[in-house]
Amino acid sequence: MATTSNQGAAAGPATTKRTARGSATTRRAARTTRTARSSTTDTSTQPKTRAEQVQVLAERAVLVPVGAGLLARDNLVLTVRGMATRYSTRSGFERELKRYERRGASARNRVERRVRRTRARLERELRQNRRGIERAVKQNRRQLERQVRAVRKDLEKQSGIVGSRVEKLVTDAQGLIGSAS
Repeated sequence: MATTSNQGAAAGPATTKRTARGSATTRRAARTTRTARSSTTDTSTQPKTRAEQVQVLAERAVLVPVGAGLLARDNLVLTVRGMATRYSTRSGFERELKRYERRGASARNRVERRVRRTRARLERELRQNRRGIERAVKQNRRQLERQVRAVRKDLEKQSGIVGSRVEKLVTDAQGLIGSAS
């Protein structure tokens, strides 16, 4: 058992040493790899002299439009071939016409549905607004009629009071005139 504990004790520091050495080695290897990568990118196809740089730019200036033209030609050829296969026979042509007709009909139906929905929504809002306005007008009319009735009653009361006062004044005036004569 003593041997086992000695081995365990010996393994501990040795393992630590190895880990330290391993990580140092790994760091060195990584540094070497990074240096190698950067040196390969430095020696790649990057031109070093002015003449080489000008040459690369001139090649690019020629190759870019040529490549774009070739891509455009390829796309045109594919489009023409596709159309040629679709429209080469009468049945193919009729099939394509029916396809276009269906697509147009579905687009028309979609627009008609949208118009109907919009019209129904506008009519609904108009009805709601009309009902609200009619309700407000009725309410205002009732309030006005109540106020007119109240004012009329007040005027009738006031006119009755004023009339009785006037009659009293007239009788008093007649009494004074009759007694003075």
